[in-house]
Amino acid sequence: MKATYKDVKSDILSKITKGEWAPGDLVPNEVELAATYGCARATVNRAMRELADEGLIERRRKAGTRVRMSPVRQARFDIPVVRAEIESRGATYRYSLVSDSVEVAPDWLRARLKLPAEGKAVHLDCMHYADGVPHEHEDRWISLTALPTAEEADFSHAGPTEWLLATIPFSEVEISLSAGLADQRLADYLACAVGEPVFTIERSTWWEGQAVTYVRFSYRPGYRLTTRY
Repeated sequence: MKATYKDVKSDILSKITKGEWAPGDLVPNEVELAATYGCARATVNRAMRELADEGLIERRRKAGTRVRMSPVRQARFDIPVVRAEIESRGATYRYSLVSDSVEVAPDWLRARLKLPAEGKAVHLDCMHYADGVPHEHEDRWISLTALPTAEEADFSHAGPTEWLLATIPFSEVEISLSAGLADQRLADYLACAVGEPVFTIERSTWWEGQAVTYVRFSYRPGYRLTTRY
């Protein structure tokens, strides 16, 4: 059984905390670690990235990765999984895939994510429910340039966020928060009136400089966003 990124992260963390890898020590490169743990390099990269985000290691291009002399504490914004969010409140979660298509990326998406001309993307329209009540509408695009396997993925039973987190790491995230008014389409999805206020989160992610996905989440009136750092 191949090691997961959590296994890799846990073992590296253990080596650091036990002093096997002392402050300032050079950490083996990703290729060596992937061979050691019997996993893909991307798995190692995700583990190393989280340790770097947590201030335990320092990664420098061409200079390698070293255990930090003094750990740095940093705030992180983890990508949330709506199923876990709803179930943590004791509510029953339900997911529905409204539509799934492969399209040439529209001009606005190509401009936003710097996709190639005629680049294609998977376009998903999804709904998430809490105790049968509309909770979140998801309008998502996944670049097939960055992630061609998305074209054959089955999104009929689980939301794309969970598939993406299990399939590819991310190195950069852009998040925008805004308020707006529901048009007829959103009003139908969220079971609210046209013109009622809706809360919107737009999120784009990249992996090593290449755009992977753009998503717009819309929430019905009364939604509250809470984050913890």
